[in-house]
Amino acid sequence: MAELLPGTWSTDLLNTLSWLALATGVLALIVSIGRSLGRRLQLRLWGIPEALLAGVLGLVIAPDGLLPLLPLHLMELWEQLPLVLLTLVFGSLMIGKPLPEWRGVLKPVGAQVSLALVLGFGQYVVAGLAVLLVLQPLLGFSPVMACLIEVAFEGGHGSAAAMGPSYAALGFEGGKDLGLAMATVGLLASTLVGGLVVVLGRQRGWLLSQHQPQASDSPSRTAAATPALEQPLWAAWPVNLALVGVAVLIGSGLLQLLRLGTEAIGGGVAKVGAAMPVFPLAIIGSLLVRWLLERSGNRHWASAPIQNEIGTLSADLLIASATACLNLALLGSQWLPLTVLAVAGLGWNLLIVLLLAPKLLPADWFERAVIEFGQATGVAASGLLLLRMADPEDQSDALTAFSLKQLLLQPFLAGGVVTVVAPLAVAGWGLPAWTGFCLAVVLLAGAGGLLLARLGRNTEAAAAQP
Repeated sequence: MAELLPGTWSTDLLNTLSWLALATGVLALIVSIGRSLGRRLQLRLWGIPEALLAGVLGLVIAPDGLLPLLPLHLMELWEQLPLVLLTLVFGSLMIGKPLPEWRGVLKPVGAQVSLALVLGFGQYVVAGLAVLLVLQPLLGFSPVMACLIEVAFEGGHGSAAAMGPSYAALGFEGGKDLGLAMATVGLLASTLVGGLVVVLGRQRGWLLSQHQPQASDSPSRTAAATPALEQPLWAAWPVNLALVGVAVLIGSGLLQLLRLGTEAIGGGVAKVGAAMPVFPLAIIGSLLVRWLLERSGNRHWASAPIQNEIGTLSADLLIASATACLNLALLGSQWLPLTVLAVAGLGWNLLIVLLLAPKLLPADWFERAVIEFGQATGVAASGLLLLRMADPEDQSDALTAFSLKQLLLQPFLAGGVVTVVAPLAVAGWGLPAWTGFCLAVVLLAGAGGLLLARLGRNTEAAAAQP
């Protein structure tokens, strides 16, 4: 028997690797077909992302689809991909872009933080009102359900899955499944509705490229984007993939240190550390990798186009796999609570992005707002996809401001500390008190952002006077 163990182990490993290769290859093929069809049909002009079409194709050939061709085990592997792919998105976020001048981005990042706080805590407010006024008195749902919009829309599938045990411990047994369903709804809404918002922005002339068509050719941007030493393509791709891997490893190391520290403290803090996913810390790894490249004089190792493609491909694969794994049976059985929460969250995000964002943000407000809409509705991958639709030539500073904002807020919202603490606060304080607290944060963040914007405009007006 002992002699058979090595062979059994190697057989199991080979079988696992074969399934992973098959799952990855089929998903890549579906995304490739979706991209090709999307370009021919010019879906972006209609605000429909190509990755969403790929996901629909996957849904059609899924085991429960109209043409069931894919095995169930392959779909089970796809269900594990969103968290991994989101980590790659964050790991590649800062590597290809030069580090910004901190003095020049503090005010714009302050406005971005204000907008993100209003969006995130506002989702708890509208969810709290929906549960208090509709879902709890009429349908008898747990008050913890008021946490689902933020954890699913901003945190996505990974955060929803991670928070499942916490919801169950508080008596909300179906929280994990409903959270995963909400995350899929948010992903679909962010791509479909977000694409329509981009079309609206193009028609209204809100895009920066419609006012500054030559912005991407400015000396500073061109100099920053030009590598010091060209690499052959066959060598550049492995190097850039390795850089992303280093960023993810740094994030994983930081997460382990965080968990060790929280375990030593114990109590509710330990629960926060245990539920924290790796992707919020992968962006710190990305920033550290970029800093090391610049300090060592090896910034030419990082290719901005390749890093952008790694992030773009990861986002496309994420959206396609999540859409293909959509649980139609669960959506059908729980359509009423999911619809109430989805409409409340989506309505709030649209209201803030279209009405408040222009007053908070600088000249490239639309690009900065649309990436926040994608983040607040269907995780960061959707935001990056919408930004690519609105700013394909990277003329705005939206990605830099968004990345720095993520460094500040990602450990708290969208799968961070607030996401973990929220159900505990609902259970301990009561839903009315938690909703009131979140409303206070929304009002303070919004007022602070408006004050910063007003001071910025007064400073610019004073500087323009002779």
